[in-house]
Amino acid sequence: MAELRAVVMRPDLERLGRYDDVRVRRRFLDAYRPEHTRVVVVDGTDVGLFAVRPEPGERWFEHLYLSGDHQGRGIGGQLLAHVLRVDDDPRPFRLNVLQGSAARRLYQRHGFVTEREDAVDVWMIRS
Repeated sequence: MAELRAVVMRPDLERLGRYDDVRVRRRFLDAYRPEHTRVVVVDGTDVGLFAVRPEPGERWFEHLYLSGDHQGRGIGGQLLAHVLRVDDDPRPFRLNVLQGSAARRLYQRHGFVTEREDAVDVWMIRS
C-alpha cells in the first residue's frame, strides 16, 4: 500500500519539489489505520485503496490511490459517490489533496469545496 502511494503520488510531489523516496512511504505508514482502510478490487484484482477515518465532528476521506492503469476510468468517482451515498451520518467529510492534482477536480465534482490551501496542500470539505 505504501508502495502504491509512492508510485501514484510521485509525479505531483516531484512537480511540487517535494518528492522524497523514504518520506512518501513513511507518511502513509505513520497514518495507516487498517480498520479504516479498504482495498479497491476490479475484476478480482486489487487496484487501489482508500480510507474513511472517523473523528468526533467530521470524517476524513483519505488515501484514495488507484494504480496508474486504472486511473481515468471512472473508478475513483464511482467509489467516492458510493462512500458519500451509503452513509447517513451528518458529519462533514474532509480531505486534503496536493496543489495541481487532477484529483481535486474529482472532489469538486462530488461537492467538496476548498476550505484553505497553502503552496503544497488544499484542504476541502463537503457538508
